[in-house]
Amino acid sequence: MGSEVPPSPLDSLIASLDRERRNELRVLVNIPGRYQLASKRKLNGDRREFACRIVNLSASGMALAAPVLGPVGERAIVYTDALGQLHGAILRQMSTGFVMSIVADEQTRERVATKVTWLAKQKDEPETSENRRHARIVPKNPTATILLADGSLASCLVIDYSASGAAVSAELDPPIGTPLAVGKMVGRVVRRFGEGFAIEFTEAIPLGEIERRLAISPAHGP
Repeated sequence: MGSEVPPSPLDSLIASLDRERRNELRVLVNIPGRYQLASKRKLNGDRREFACRIVNLSASGMALAAPVLGPVGERAIVYTDALGQLHGAILRQMSTGFVMSIVADEQTRERVATKVTWLAKQKDEPETSENRRHARIVPKNPTATILLADGSLASCLVIDYSASGAAVSAELDPPIGTPLAVGKMVGRVVRRFGEGFAIEFTEAIPLGEIERRLAISPAHGP
């Protein structure tokens, strides 16, 4: 029998951070934000921004619902109103995003831990002032698929929606006027912003239908 290959320093670090995170208080959350990856840049060299949602949080790590993934070990920077700027390395990819470490000084780590404790106490009270601030509707499952006119598909994160349109974040960056479908809803790009773009549906969609239509890939039937 051959000798076992020792784990790489990166593998050892990831295993250590995963163990640390599992032993900490963690809480399921739904915190909107935006993020940057070291490898995703604009033509001028600046990092691109994408929208995300923190869905699981501890003092040393978090899981993001995110439209664009990076390789394990890549540096990620996350910005949220609730937590400020946090950064770390991608520990694990998921089908809807990724898990990353939080690399911070003791003061920042303590601030995040305090927020986690507060959120854990509030988890049975969903109608907090933080949640009531958002007038547009945030989908329960923010991940969806975009279909372009040439038949190509791209994953996206739906930031929010209304009966007439949706704001999404994706790696693709279509010009204004581009026709496309998000889930099973057809529309056009009408506005672009820092971390994504806005789509106006070709017809108003009943709000009760939108979640279901977002969950259906446009490449398949209803």
